[in-house]
Amino acid sequence: MEKESNPESIRFCLIVTSDHVYRRLKEDKITPMLREILGHHGYRLKENKVVPNSPELIAEAVLNYASRCDIIVVTGGTGPSRRDVSLDTVKVIAEKEMVGFGELFRYLTYIEEGTKTWLSRASAFIVRGRLVIVVPGSPTASRLALEKIIFPEMNHIVKELSK
Repeated sequence: MEKESNPESIRFCLIVTSDHVYRRLKEDKITPMLREILGHHGYRLKENKVVPNSPELIAEAVLNYASRCDIIVVTGGTGPSRRDVSLDTVKVIAEKEMVGFGELFRYLTYIEEGTKTWLSRASAFIVRGRLVIVVPGSPTASRLALEKIIFPEMNHIVKELSK
């Protein structure tokens, strides 16, 4: 039976990767913003979690959510620093990388932010048959990824992954 693709059936989960947010040294601005965006479009955030920049904890969270979420957004860990490990971690556990996401994300970010966009390694992956997008740890990056890239194609990708 083919999976339906409507707001009630698409399950979004969020993993915020940040040492500072995890230790409560910095406020999590991504989760409330993501809830608001999803709600505005008729969707809801099923689950969310904050983890430190630990490959083991990031992989555990992604694999855990892959069993009960259709789209998993991972924020943070896409830059060049040694603590930016989210993208590398997800790449190891992924079945496929959807490189077009990162290319489009950087193009759209370039239009809005300029040349600093090349510092982002944002990308999308398929992990256990689920879409996992890894974006920079800023509300602006998450908003752009969802509104300009994910929302327009999410029904199609969820349908394709359910085959």
